[in-house]
Amino acid sequence: MLDSLEAVIQYASTMTWKGTHPAVELVTTTYQIGVKLTKEAMDALETQLQRLPLLGKWFVDINYPLPAIRNR
Repeated sequence: MLDSLEAVIQYASTMTWKGTHPAVELVTTTYQIGVKLTKEAMDALETQLQRLPLLGKWFVDINYPLPAIRNR
């Protein structure tokens, strides 16, 4: 049962995608609203995204090299 924050984090850390476990951690930072990337920054970010045809602009595959994950 996902009845606590710890349970949710533990459950999420057991999931896999293509045989790889995600790096799971709680983010408590509050993001500012209204902050936008410059055109140059967005162009650089777009080089790491692969848009998935026919699924709309929000469905992407992110091609970003992940750092080595340490065992917890």
